[in-house]
Amino acid sequence: MKTQVPILITMIVGASLVLAMFVPHSPFRTLDEHFSVWFDILACFAFVLGGGNLLKVHLRKVSARGKDWAYSAVTVASFLVMLVAGLFKLGAPSWDTDFIGDGTWFKAIYDATFAPLQATMFSLLAFFVASASFRAFRAKTREATLLLVAASIILVGRTPLGDTLTAWLPRPLEFLRIANLSNWLLSVPNLAGQRAIMVGIALGVISTSLKLILGIERSHLGGVRE
Repeated sequence: MKTQVPILITMIVGASLVLAMFVPHSPFRTLDEHFSVWFDILACFAFVLGGGNLLKVHLRKVSARGKDWAYSAVTVASFLVMLVAGLFKLGAPSWDTDFIGDGTWFKAIYDATFAPLQATMFSLLAFFVASASFRAFRAKTREATLLLVAASIILVGRTPLGDTLTAWLPRPLEFLRIANLSNWLLSVPNLAGQRAIMVGIALGVISTSLKLILGIERSHLGGVRE
């Protein structure tokens, strides 16, 4: 019973959403909207459970003085400060003001801490991307050589140097200019690869959805057993 009821709910909701996409008549045409509202309601409860689980895990680590417990203390303190600032709209001129409006503590703390930390993280990732690119672009095979040439054309073509290097080419050979080659690589081979990936993702989503609707895939039930 513990698995049959969730599987039945998944089957009904999934089949109803599929019908809502292909049947433009009542009551199916409004099912998508109604289920979206219920999804938002369930997501609110999920956020509450997620916040409670975060506090439970990190407070236990802080109380036990486990490894790196100071990071858990910072996590708990940051979570509580942002939660209080957002729920009570601290700093807002009136209660009708949005909690992320100008002048609120929530927005001030976000702009002063999270945004710079996020920029720092992306800056550090640039070095990892550069290191990975250096290893991947070694021309040891034909595929690696092709990747190296294409990447070099795109990188140079996106800079003023690319226009300068090949600006002397006459109009009949205009397609050989680095900027034009860069645009062609992005709009033809790259776009074709993106579309192939999107088709593969769509097929994977369809197969996974069918397995969920038919009750074959039960990983969303966690460790629940009959």
